[in-house]
Amino acid sequence: MTPLLLIILGLAALAVGAVVLRSLGPNQRIGRLLAATPAVPIAEARALAAGPARYVAVHGRIDAEDEFEDDARRPLVLRRMRLQLGDGRRWSTTDEQLEAVDFELREGLDSIAVDHAALDAGLVVVPRESVGTAADAPDRVPPGTSPTTPMRLRVEQVSSIDHAVVVGVPRLDAAGAARMTAGLGRPLILSTLETPEAMRILAASGRRRPMVAAIAFAIGALAIGLGLVWALLGAVTTTALAASPAPSAAAGDPRSSGQGPGLVGDPWFAIGAMLAIGLAAALLTVVWVRATGGRRG
Repeated sequence: MTPLLLIILGLAALAVGAVVLRSLGPNQRIGRLLAATPAVPIAEARALAAGPARYVAVHGRIDAEDEFEDDARRPLVLRRMRLQLGDGRRWSTTDEQLEAVDFELREGLDSIAVDHAALDAGLVVVPRESVGTAADAPDRVPPGTSPTTPMRLRVEQVSSIDHAVVVGVPRLDAAGAARMTAGLGRPLILSTLETPEAMRILAASGRRRPMVAAIAFAIGALAIGLGLVWALLGAVTTTALAASPAPSAAAGDPRSSGQGPGLVGDPWFAIGAMLAIGLAAALLTVVWVRATGGRRG
């Protein structure tokens, strides 16, 4: 094996890790943004609403004036019910119902409204599911659906007693009030869970894939690092040997007993090699950060 082959194998491992993460779909992006977006106090988010758009996270308690109750008499501000059919690989939504009231996120005396109409894949809560077949609700599935087709009812809800993190862009609405909404090409995210639990929910459709991606990234980084070190050592050794003339009387050093000048390296090559290693390390860092949850903007 040569250093070049080792580096190529490392790049291939990084590519595999990126593809595996991409296979998680929108959830991969939601998880990355939820983990990496900088958090600011709600008071600062309100001030940002009047200036240039920024994508930030705010923490606080859900609050509303007109809650509605669920079957357990919990005060809710949002409930989304999705009826989905499965084909053995994924679930597709055939019917969706959303019930919501205006609500805000409160931190002490400060509060900021949440644009619940902009919530889509960015709603991250513990879902409640009922699983059955299409025969259980034949009037709610497309005509021609087989009665044995797997079906589930997925309910996601947010209560006014929850603490949450909202990730989005602070904007002023038509009335001049600050609110968190989607923007800058990024979704509005609301999570009532701690970050580790939110990541588990987002990866529920492919629990092993994040681990496979992490292993692939680790192998790729290790292989590329070893390949670069191997190539550097080989280049330095070759240069040093080429610069060492054979001992002779004509080429001897008068300060020694007929020995040549010894190992003489090329300082410019050494500097270039170190810069190359630094650039390669920076590139690997960028790839890792972008693929596993680093900041983007």
